[in-house]
Parts: sequence; structure tokens; C-alpha cells
Amino acid sequence: MQTPPAGDGAKPRSPEYRLAASALRGLRQDLFHDAFAYRPLPRMRVDGPLTRRLPGSLRGYAAWTPHAVISAAALITLLLAAVDTSVAALLAPLAVLPILLTMLRPTAAFWLSMAATPVSQVFGSYMDGYPWLPASFACHLTVLTVVAIRTKPRTAAYMWAVTAAYGFVADVILGPVYYYGDDTAPMLVLSALVLLVVAVWHTRREARQEVTAQQTVTAHERSKRTLLEERSTIARELHDVVAHHMSVVAIQAEAAPYRVENPPPELERAFATIRENAVAALTELRRVLGVVRAEDYEAPDAPQPTLADLDGLLANVRDTGLSVQKTVTGAVRELPQGVELSAYRIVQEALSNTLRHAPGATAQVEIGYVLGGLGLRIVNGAPPAGALLKPSPGAGHGITGMRERVSMLDGEMTAGATDEGGYEVAVYLPVPSTRSSEGDA
Repeated sequence: MQTPPAGDGAKPRSPEYRLAASALRGLRQDLFHDAFAYRPLPRMRVDGPLTRRLPGSLRGYAAWTPHAVISAAALITLLLAAVDTSVAALLAPLAVLPILLTMLRPTAAFWLSMAATPVSQVFGSYMDGYPWLPASFACHLTVLTVVAIRTKPRTAAYMWAVTAAYGFVADVILGPVYYYGDDTAPMLVLSALVLLVVAVWHTRREARQEVTAQQTVTAHERSKRTLLEERSTIARELHDVVAHHMSVVAIQAEAAPYRVENPPPELERAFATIRENAVAALTELRRVLGVVRAEDYEAPDAPQPTLADLDGLLANVRDTGLSVQKTVTGAVRELPQGVELSAYRIVQEALSNTLRHAPGATAQVEIGYVLGGLGLRIVNGAPPAGALLKPSPGAGHGITGMRERVSMLDGEMTAGATDEGGYEVAVYLPVPSTRSSEGDA
């Protein structure tokens, strides 16, 4: 037990006292604070496994299912109240209004049901039940269930405790005088079972929501990580490409003066300046882009692949069992190495996706050398029905990488399923003409 600070006259509270005080605060918060707050019952979602199968017209009506169920429960309670014809006009509103009120003000409906119970008992017959008449019994049990569904499990526990307290007081005070059959025990047992089921349902729903939220966050983080990894891969490849060209520029600038007999000093200084700028640019490039390299990354000894190496890629893919054809249109010409590399990687990733997701299907690779750019189209058919290999699930990271490469080159890309059940990837990579580039320079 903690000792109070010096000069503080407050006595330390026992754990039992703090527990009771916390329970009273929770009771006041759940059952008294904003007890008459307006909380209309929302319509049911219609995107479930059953409701989504309904036609559009019926789906709109299915959204009102909770309201219809509560109204049906109120109608059944009304029929129970109408059994005693002498006071049916009084008992019917007292048994029906609390149930209907749960659709607008759930906490107020509980208190109305509690208040209507002794009133109904006064005007009803003690021979029918005590301290709940049949209609009051059904009304209060329905109200407890609906309010528990619409609130928290803690609120349901407080409502059950208040109900138990009322039953205890009614039995102790009036039970010995009007004892024809005690309904307190059946009420408490049935309501406890119902509220327990509702509490389990609440727990499962909250757990499912937490899992769904966590999966969404995980998928988002995985997508971001994949995007960063793809950008790092692109940066490393571009670094290798640019570093190769800058090294060639520096070497040629250093060797150029020796290929000219008696070069003028101005030419030697110009080539020296070119070499110095090339070396400085290469050093800066390695310093900036070197941070994206993995620790175990090693620059490839062979040059980066281009579209000229595409036949080798297709041969390797055919060896795995994929039937793929290549079609080239337009005047074949040498493109910037960054465009060639990205086009090769896009075709490579698209064919890899075909192997994973459509085993046994055929694929078509179309390359179009058009004015101002390069067009790519990779399309595969639907996998055959009797294929031995099953499609492998994927997270769509390949499409993310392709889009990142196309976006880096200011290109355009579309990807989606075809009407025949296959998949198509269409890409356009702009390539500035040499004449315009020279004019801009």
C-alpha cells in the first residue's frame, strides 16, 4: 500500500474501494450520461456473402432487416399483452414502446422498460407472473438483447446488474405477500445467456476489425517497401548505366589529345576540362546513388540487358513450357540504354507473371518502334482447364515495379484482364528524337 505524500491529509484508498468507485463511474457513464441521446439504428450493410447475391431491388429492402426484426419482436410482445383483455389497452403500449424505442434511443429504452415493468405488474394479474408479466418479460428480454448489441459489453453487464437488483428488491419486499411464481431466476438466467452470446459476438467482431485493419496496414507497408526496393533496383541499374557512359567519356577525353598531332593548347585544356567534369560527375553520382546499394550488392560484370537480348530471354521462358511469340513492328533502332533496360525488365516481369498466374497459357510479346517512342504489349491467354500446375497467388508487386519504371521515363501503362480471361500489359515509353535533343543542346 502506497504511503500518501507528506502534508496530504487524504487517507489511502483500499483496492476494493477503488474497484467499487470505478464500477459506479462506469455505471453512471453508461446508463445515466446521455441516457436520452438520439442514436438511430443504422441500416444493415448489403455487401455480405448472402445479401450481395440478391437483385438490386431486393438489396435495398434487405438493408432494413434489423428494423424489421425489432418490429416483429414488438408485434409478438403486443400479442402477449393482448391475452389479458381487461387491461390490454394499458399493457400493450407499455410492452411495445420500449422495444420500438431501442431503434432511436437505446439507453432510454432500457429505463422505460424498467419503469414499465412495475406499472404493468400493478394493473396486471399476479397470477400470470411476478415480478414480470409475460408481456413485460418478453419486452425486457428483447430490450436487453437489442441494447446490448448496440452498445458495449460493459453496458450490457450494468443493465443485467440493474435488472437483478430490481428482481431482488421485488422479491424481498413484495414476494412474501404476492408470491404465485417467481420469474426473477428465469429472467436472470435467460438474459445472462443472451448477453453472454452478444458479448462473444462483440469480441469476435472487434477482433475481426483489428485483424482487418492490421492486414490493411501490413499490405500498405508491404506495398511501400516493394516500391522502395524497386526504386532502389532502378537506381542501381541506372547508376551502372550512367557510370559506364561517364567512364567512357572520361577515358576518351583523356586519350583524345594524343590522337591529334601537335594539338593546340586550347584543345588540350578543353579535353582536360571535359575529363575533370566527367570524373567529378561520376564521383558525385557514386556518392549520391551509392546510398541505395545493398551491402552485398556488386555491380554486374556484364553490361545491362537490352532489347537485343530479348531472344535469349524468350528462349529461357520457352524452356519452362510457356509458348510465347514475339512480333516487332516499325524500324528497329538503337534507343537510350535506360529505355532499353526498362523495356527488357518490363517484358521479363510480364512473362514471369504469366508463368506464375497462368501456367500453361500462351503469351504474345509485341514491340513497336513508333515515332517518338517505343510501344510494348504483352498479353497472355487464359490458363487451360486441365492444366497440371495451379496458379500461384501474388501480391501485385510485379505490376508495381513495372509502373515505377514507366513513371520514371514519363511513359504510360495499362494493365488488366482481357475479355478472353487472360491478362494484358500495354506500355508506351517516350523517346526524344536525336535531332530535337541536339537542337535543345
